[in-house]
Amino acid sequence: MRTPSLTSTTSFQALENHAVQAEDWEMRDLFAADPQRFERLSCEGAGLFLDYSKNRLDGRTLELLAELARERGVEARRDAMFAGERINNTENRAVLHTALRAPRGSNLIVDGQDVNADVHAVLDRIKTFTDAVRSGEWLGHTGKPITDIVNIGIGGSDLGPKMVVLALRHYAHPRLKMHFVSNVDGHDMDAALSQVDPETTLFIVASKTFTTAETMMNAQTARSWFLERASAQSADSALAKHFVAVSTNLEAIKTFGIDPANMFPFWDWVGGRYSVWSAIGLSVALAVGFGYFSDFLAGAHDMDEHFRTAPLEQNMPAILALVGFWNREFLDAHSVSIAPYHQDLNRFPAYLQQLDMESNGKCVTREGEPVDTPTCPAIWGEPGTNGQHAYFQLLHQGTDVTPIDFIAALRPAHEMEHHHTALLANCFAQSEAFMKGKTIDEVRADLQGQGLSAEEVERLAPHKTFPGNRPSNTILMERLTPSTLGALIALYEHKTFVQGVIWNVNSFDQWGVELGKVLAKKIEAELLGESQPKDGKLSHDSSTNGLIARAKAAF
Repeated sequence: MRTPSLTSTTSFQALENHAVQAEDWEMRDLFAADPQRFERLSCEGAGLFLDYSKNRLDGRTLELLAELARERGVEARRDAMFAGERINNTENRAVLHTALRAPRGSNLIVDGQDVNADVHAVLDRIKTFTDAVRSGEWLGHTGKPITDIVNIGIGGSDLGPKMVVLALRHYAHPRLKMHFVSNVDGHDMDAALSQVDPETTLFIVASKTFTTAETMMNAQTARSWFLERASAQSADSALAKHFVAVSTNLEAIKTFGIDPANMFPFWDWVGGRYSVWSAIGLSVALAVGFGYFSDFLAGAHDMDEHFRTAPLEQNMPAILALVGFWNREFLDAHSVSIAPYHQDLNRFPAYLQQLDMESNGKCVTREGEPVDTPTCPAIWGEPGTNGQHAYFQLLHQGTDVTPIDFIAALRPAHEMEHHHTALLANCFAQSEAFMKGKTIDEVRADLQGQGLSAEEVERLAPHKTFPGNRPSNTILMERLTPSTLGALIALYEHKTFVQGVIWNVNSFDQWGVELGKVLAKKIEAELLGESQPKDGKLSHDSSTNGLIARAKAAF
């Protein structure tokens, strides 16, 4: 059945009318009028706390947004996802990243296959392997234990594991150093290889099909580098001790020289940007140990259960999604800034870029028709307080209104308490400043109090005025642990899902990444002279032809 256009729905039209009333709302006034606003517009779940009171909305706004979610079938689509239905309609696949973190014994049969049993069979293999490497039982080809692990992947096979390993560095094994190579730019591989010893390095090649162009070029380079330096008599036996694969392509990994016993599989219902919970998280389990990796999965499962069972009005992922939808559609917010006030989450904004923009950066509906409203905003950010001294100027006084998600842990993993107090003070102060702003009368009073002349006050006052009324959310956790990190990632996964359902886009395909890959193969052949131009001319536009010519001249 074809889904009605978003703008034709009764609830969307009600929101449009409501938004006209909300145009003149000032958050200062909303807080002054309702002393219980913070308590009413906040919620908890899976070890996280969400304060969404600093948004330009009221209780009626949330009622209408919940009505919209129900009218668009968010709850039904959510239930279909958890049940293993093929909600990825363009690829005819189920979407079951939630099954990757379900406890052993959970009942989920899809197409006659016991999904839970399959998942935990792979987890058992991951545990056995990671225990052996971390204990020093697994030895390289010269009998030395592993000291360095190089994860070779790209996209979801890199962004997720790298972000999590960095975030959980306090839980990491003291002997093992983690390295991540994703870019086809040789500088990336060169930087990693310059730091490792072939006798004590384990390479993880993470590619579902074992055909991803960038990953396989990097993997072949690592293989050649290793074999040139291996001191073993047998290349096959040496490779088997230093290369493992996260893949489904058994024949390709055998051809590469990886022992099939060291292939960790996953399934076509695991999308790349949702795959850190699968065998793609092998590098995470190696870094922090299988026990903490299990805690990471359990935290995500707690958020899954919250999302699956809580009413929309108290459902943290749904609320985050609906508030974001309101800001995008009715406040014309073109982007969202992610501000983790925790240095160990420094790659979290980049991780969310793929999660959100690859999922919902779509201009056609699930039925292939043009969407009739803006969809995914751009996602960007840096850790606080660094962002404050870089781009917060634009956020405070720029011409665009950019919602911000502040993320913080109430307790640090270090013992420098004065640092953490200053960090939290900055986080909370920024959210207050974005909400309140500073009126020109307040600025004048400050300047007059400094003894400035009336002329100087009037000259400076416009420059020191902050419009305020700029929306933000604040997400708090007690500490950044494997469990709370799992819950945080799952929170944003489900937020993305809810928004995709409302926009009626397929959040689980990514055709937009393919065109450039196809053209790159053609241009690479032309750069190498393997493809000859027709009639002496390349078959591109003049700009592309000119760039290719300049590159060939430089070779």
